[in-house]
Amino acid sequence: MLDAPTLTAAVPRWCAAMHSAAPELNALDGRLGDADLGVTLDKCATLIEQALPELPDTLEGIFKRCAQASAKASGSSFGTLLTVALATSAKRCAGVASLDRSDLAALLGEVVSVLSARGGASLGDKTVLDGLHAIQFALAGASPEAAVRQVASSAMRDALDAFRDQPNRIGRARMFADKTIGLDDPGMVALQRMVDSL
Repeated sequence: MLDAPTLTAAVPRWCAAMHSAAPELNALDGRLGDADLGVTLDKCATLIEQALPELPDTLEGIFKRCAQASAKASGSSFGTLLTVALATSAKRCAGVASLDRSDLAALLGEVVSVLSARGGASLGDKTVLDGLHAIQFALAGASPEAAVRQVASSAMRDALDAFRDQPNRIGRARMFADKTIGLDDPGMVALQRMVDSL
């Protein structure tokens, strides 16, 4: 069950993980893009940390405040997608006190749909959307006694394994075509680090 106190406690862990993962994500992104993914998420984390003292006490409010902080960080594509994902989550949580496992799966499904429409990526393009979809699918089918974090982390690792030997089909990485085969998508790795932190 995800409620406001649980989310409030998780946000600092997410921020710490983004700070820690920044060098790794920059290096991964440098093989396929602008080498700024870690910089972007590090800045998002810093701005969200600055907002911690004023986080509201509702799921909607927390997601919205984090989206507002993230929006100030960067004009990068991933930073924009993070902001949109947080804003979508806020809208989905309007008037909702808590989310159970099926609610979380439904929220992720909505986020995938909105991000696809916003960024132009489709499932199978080897992007963060594929990771989110894998987590959504795993949560929807998991047994009631399975730990949500463990289910999500395992699903994300499986998604990385499944897509590693496929080419990136969208974004700057698509220009490298077959050279991306055998490499992890940096956005998917970033999502893995996020999931593990939560």
